[in-house]
Amino acid sequence: MKLVCLLFLVTLASCAHHKDVRPSASGEHTVKVSGEDKVTISRQALDQANHYCEEGKQRAAIVKEKVKFIGSGTEESYKNAKGISKAVKAVGGAAFVFGGKRESDAGALGTIGGQAADAYLGNGYEVMMTFKCN
Repeated sequence: MKLVCLLFLVTLASCAHHKDVRPSASGEHTVKVSGEDKVTISRQALDQANHYCEEGKQRAAIVKEKVKFIGSGTEESYKNAKGISKAVKAVGGAAFVFGGKRESDAGALGTIGGQAADAYLGNGYEVMMTFKCN
């Protein structure tokens, strides 16, 4: 029974690795990923494309890639707000762990506030990648 459960989990994990790939009969497939920064989502899209192509023992060749800002407000204000929310979470976490009782309580509130701000800001970028398997 344990072996069956393990195989089931491995199967689920392997399928989820290219969950954003949209196969095409023409051979030019697309993958669309959103996230907090351009570099990370571009890497995630390429990883998913490669994983998709590896099933056929091939590699992904990028045909076209477009990254765009999808957040609200300006891109600069989004970057600044994300930086502040991450800093608040980091400082709050440190105060929670290393501080006394009052600092620990304030740190917990800071961490929660930073997480709330981060969640409110959401994903600011989206990448649409078209690729072929070669």
